[in-house]
Amino acid sequence: MTLNEAMSRLESLGSEKVRTQNAKNGAGDNQFGVKMGDIRNLAKEIKVNPELAKELWKTGNIDAQSLAILLLKPKQLTPNELETMAKDITYDWLAGWFSSYVVKAHPEKEAMRVKWMASDNISLLRIGWSLTTERAEKSPEGLDMPALLDRIEREMGDAPRFLQWTMNSCLAYIGGYHPEYRARAISIAEKLGTFRDYPVSKGCVSPFAPVWIDYIVKLKG
Repeated sequence: MTLNEAMSRLESLGSEKVRTQNAKNGAGDNQFGVKMGDIRNLAKEIKVNPELAKELWKTGNIDAQSLAILLLKPKQLTPNELETMAKDITYDWLAGWFSSYVVKAHPEKEAMRVKWMASDNISLLRIGWSLTTERAEKSPEGLDMPALLDRIEREMGDAPRFLQWTMNSCLAYIGGYHPEYRARAISIAEKLGTFRDYPVSKGCVSPFAPVWIDYIVKLKG
């Protein structure tokens, strides 16, 4: 499939309802408004295609970039290439996909995590915090939890919403998976109040960290 063919397919799948919802979540105008499920189905049809993925990414269209993420071979990309791509991201959903499907599948993700956690670029920081959240859950050895909590307490309240999501996730996972830091994590969340009043659908878990922590603890049994 060529770039023009892929873009035409994406455009045909777009809807005003999805465009409006994306805009509410921080997406810009360069989008068609394609449902995530339709993007996944199109990716299955095209199959892995790194060259097409790079062309799609360059369009800046969030639907094209979402499709590109599913067509890439992460291990074929260098850390510098990933960093350049990550800096382009300003939409939270896209950052989440890029982190989950590309960066977390890369063999040098820990080196990128360390570097990006010290960056002043919001997109890199967001993914750095996402990688740190993963480590807090799955491989916490060597993480300085008190220092991370200090940083969250110091920075999360004034951080852009795009960045707050992953910082808050890290706070919840530290509190949920590490009992020795639970009380402090809850205290920080209560003090900052981040996402305290965030609206959630029935049956969904609030992103307010004390509620999320309690959910994690109960889920672990």
